[in-house]
Amino acid sequence: MNHIADWDANFVNVTREYKVAIAQGDTDDAIAATVAKAGDITDKPKEVYREGDDLEILYDHRTLHVDIPSGKVVDEQQKPRFFLRAANWLHLNRGKKAWKYFADAYAAGLLLLATSGLFMIPGKKGLIGRGAVFVAIGVAIPIVYITLSKGP
Repeated sequence: MNHIADWDANFVNVTREYKVAIAQGDTDDAIAATVAKAGDITDKPKEVYREGDDLEILYDHRTLHVDIPSGKVVDEQQKPRFFLRAANWLHLNRGKKAWKYFADAYAAGLLLLATSGLFMIPGKKGLIGRGAVFVAIGVAIPIVYITLSKGP
């Protein structure tokens, strides 16, 4: 989620090119059918439209650009990244309402683990000794960042 401007974690973009033989006088729908068959595409296009000598064939997460005079086809598609797409879907709470309660319970469990971990090691290596230094660093980092970035 932090790198959404740098790359798409949900999809990977794939481009391939191939050629088809287009008969003179074919309708746009006939050309679209020929191109789809040559590209092993069985889905029905959402939209087919012409821009000069180019034909655009739109599918869900896929666009075919056809140069009619040459028969060159540029197939641009987005294929889902399995794990990252599922993780983002859950992270953004787009699931059912039950996920909200599961996520809250999980966060509470993590908070319990982090808090109990402060008191597990006694003495100089625990919270009274070096643990206090680690806690102070852990608290200082976000405070310094918020101050320098002029955050909330």
